[in-house]
Amino acid sequence: MIHCMKKKHFILVLFWWLLLPVTGIAQHIIETPLSQPSSLRGMSVVDAQTVWVSGSHGMVGRSVDGGHHWEWTQVKGFEKSEFRDIEAFDRQTAIIMSIGSPAYILRTIDGGTNWNVVFTDSTPGMFLDAMMFWNSQSGMVIGDPLQERFYIARTFDGGKTWTPITELKRPEALPGEALFAASGSNIGKVSSSEAVFVTGGSHKRFFHKGGSIRLPVNDTTSTSGPNSIAVKNKKTMIIVGGDYLQKDETKHNCYTTSDGGKNWRQSQIPPTGYRSCIDHVRGNIWITCGLNGVDISYNNGETWENISTSGFHTLRASKDGRVVYFAGQRKTGKLIMSDLKPKDQRSIKK
Repeated sequence: MIHCMKKKHFILVLFWWLLLPVTGIAQHIIETPLSQPSSLRGMSVVDAQTVWVSGSHGMVGRSVDGGHHWEWTQVKGFEKSEFRDIEAFDRQTAIIMSIGSPAYILRTIDGGTNWNVVFTDSTPGMFLDAMMFWNSQSGMVIGDPLQERFYIARTFDGGKTWTPITELKRPEALPGEALFAASGSNIGKVSSSEAVFVTGGSHKRFFHKGGSIRLPVNDTTSTSGPNSIAVKNKKTMIIVGGDYLQKDETKHNCYTTSDGGKNWRQSQIPPTGYRSCIDHVRGNIWITCGLNGVDISYNNGETWENISTSGFHTLRASKDGRVVYFAGQRKTGKLIMSDLKPKDQRSIKK
């Protein structure tokens, strides 16, 4: 009897110990619930204290104290709009993108109290996917194909006005090819004058200044493909995605390049499911999120470690790499990087 009790005690202790890595680490992501029924997919981190988010039902949120408190606004007249991306420049100035149709871009200069419509396009089939800015003045917005070419518009005055690129200068799309507006991050900045973006659906490609490269993915389903790209430098980039209808599937969900996109390879240990967003934190550290959790890599995406089973749509790291912010279904999150205890500290470059 005594032997049996000791055995049961040992099993219970072992079971408790096995649970520690998951539950303990997951608690490092501090979550803040949102009372309004909004799915948040747009995020912009100005600095460690200033964060903006946007989502469905015309909702926009702003925090100026590092995510401790949020100010929420439902943009008047846009209560049914999906603001899938947001770009902020400071505490007062931000731009939001409504996917369409019609598609809208709005701008605020008073912290979100008032919004002005700076772009409208009611072309049938118009669907905007993401925005990207090189600096406070120059930026671009990209959308799904119209007349078999991806839609692109540019701004050179901080988003006050937008000019579509002429049709013949827009990249050609293949049948069934599109972009995923999952997190506003399927486009990335490579240099002060160059951007890259990724597509999915029937064809999966990486687009760069010189053209496009087919990604080594043999899955041609319309719901699968790259959802997000993050850029460390001109050579090192990582793509994440998968099939959003199969949130636990790890196949074809992460690819890395170390030669500027000429060649792509799958991670040795991939993230633990479909992933909608990725960002470079600092050094060799990257972080990614999706419907079933959050993963981190300390070696430029070669291997990934799950740190939370809480789902998010989007994330962004602060410029100093010390804080990562998250947003998802009716919630935001915050991770202080120093709270994590990586298995191999030698892989981190400060």
